Order: sequence, then C-alpha cells, then structure tokens
Amino acid sequence: MSAFSEAALEKKLSELSNSQQSVQTLSLWLIHHRKHSRPIVTVWERELRKGPRASWRRWSAGQEERRVLRFLQSLRLVGGVEEAKPNRKLTFLYLANDVIQNSKRKGPEFTKDFAPVIVEAFKHVSSETDESCKKHLGRVLSIWEERSVYENDVLEQLKQALYGDKKPRKRTYEQIKVDENENCSSLGSPSEPPQTLDLVRALQDLENAASGDAAVHQRIASLPVEVQEVSLLDKITDKESGERLSKMVEDACMLLADYNGRLAAEIDDRKQLTRMLADFLRCQKEALAEKEHKLEEYKRKLARVSLVRKELRSRIQSLPDLSRLPNVTGSHMHLPFAGDIYSED
Repeated sequence: MSAFSEAALEKKLSELSNSQQSVQTLSLWLIHHRKHSRPIVTVWERELRKGPRASWRRWSAGQEERRVLRFLQSLRLVGGVEEAKPNRKLTFLYLANDVIQNSKRKGPEFTKDFAPVIVEAFKHVSSETDESCKKHLGRVLSIWEERSVYENDVLEQLKQALYGDKKPRKRTYEQIKVDENENCSSLGSPSEPPQTLDLVRALQDLENAASGDAAVHQRIASLPVEVQEVSLLDKITDKESGERLSKMVEDACMLLADYNGRLAAEIDDRKQLTRMLADFLRCQKEALAEKEHKLEEYKRKLARVSLVRKELRSRIQSLPDLSRLPNVTGSHMHLPFAGDIYSED
C-alpha cells in the first residue's frame, strides 16, 4: 500500500467518486495509515470546504486576472469557480462514516479526531444540499445514534446542525430493516469475487472480534449493581460517596459505549464477510458449472478420438506388412544396365 502524504491524500480525495468501491478503497487506505489520523482529518475538512478550482480563484485575485478569466470562461476554455457539488460533499461524509465505523476495532483515533470537526462539517453540507441529500445525512446520523458512535452531546449537536429546531422522528424497526435491505441489495449486486487472501484476512480479523474479548466480558459482568439500578441512588447520603459513584457510572458508560461500538463494528465486519462469501460462493458455482460443461465437452472429444484410434488400429491390421516382403536389395542379384541390354553380343 502506498505511503501516506498530504499531497497523496489530496489526490485521492480529488479522484473520490460516490461509488461504494471508491469510498471503501480510500477508507481502507486511510485506516491503514491511521497513525496519521489528525492530518488526515485536517486535509479531509479542507478539501470538503474548498471548491475544485481553488487554484483558479487564487490566480484570479487581481482585477486584470479577473478580466482574463471572464474572457476565457466566455470562450468556454475554463470552467467557473463554483464550489464542489452537494452530492460530492455528501460522498465526503460517507467516507468519514466508513472510516469512523470500520476503524473502531483497530483503535479510537479517527472517532476522536473527527469529533471536533464533524458537527461543522454536517452544518456545511446540510446547508448546501437539498432534502434528498439531507435524508441520506439523516440515515448516517441515525446509524451513529443506534450504534453509540459518539456521545449524546455530540449527537445532539449533529441533530441541531441537520434539522435545526425540527426534531427528527424516531425511525421504526421496519424503517431500519428497509434501509438495511436497500443497502444489502445495492451491495449484493454481482461484483468481482474477493481474492482468497482477502477472505483469509477477514476471517483472521474476526478472531480478535469484540464478542470474543473475555477480559471485557469479565469487566462488564463485574460492574457493581449500584451503577445499574436507579433505585439504589437513595442510599447516597453524602457528596463524597455521590462523587465516587459518579466516577464509577462514567467509567461504566465509557466501557459499555466503547464495547457497543466494537460490537457494531464486528456486526458490520460479519455482514461484509457474508457478502464476500456469497460473492465467492457464487463465483465458485459459476466456475463449477463451467468446468463441468468443459469436462463433458472433453469427454465427447475423447470418445471421438478413441473411436478414431480403434478404427485406425483395425485398418492397420488389414494392411500388408512391408517388412515381410523378400529382401531384394540385400542379395547378390542385380538388374542389367542399359548397355548390357543393347549390346551386339
């Protein structure tokens, strides 16, 4: 995988399309370079906000340059200086969503580094998009809320940025399943089968999944009952014990929120693995049918060639054996020369 640099990231962001493959490919590259999460987020936000032709805007700062630029635009030799289209900005948030969720099992770097800028990014994109794009943003926000990607205060800020004073309606279970089915149908279309090595890596990653973390299971099982029962709060009699319980509750919230996020990421990984296995199985079935067809074809060819061999052997048996003819070339007899025949004797 190529080395990280801000210039390389800017180039990859400029080439980003709204296809799932493009988003996931860049997301994997960013997660691979997660130790550079801070500059990655900085470049991401900068590229989100600036237009595709910022260099033209800088060049056209002077009065004379602006006249030249208008002349060139009138000839349609260059485009305008409008900012990136709203749907492209939405793709940037799709990329952030993919990175944040899929990097959780490897570390919290991206979740933390995106937190200070994600609210303003939502505001920026939602202010320039239509209702259709806002609906997609709402889906992303709902997923983050359901999977506890961020704390409640950040989620509330995101809701305010997206909806303003309007309160979004809570999605029903049926709506959530419809969205999941839509995503699965879009991802389940015939695609290139995964490489065997990719399958092996995906299976190996699940060996260290959250559901198998016995240490965290033990910590959760060992949480005191005081942090789980509101009715026991009446037993607090002084400020010191209240502050001590408050710290225990905060630690429990962080533990459970982090584990819930890891479980959500594991669920996504298992869904992705299911799709990979389905594609791989489909490819293997297609290859099996093709090879079986080839085998039948070659069996028929073998039968024809075997028939030719049998017929050839039969004909060879009926032909004379030249090796059994008398050997006339090796005897002392020889044919007369022409001079002998026409001699006067």
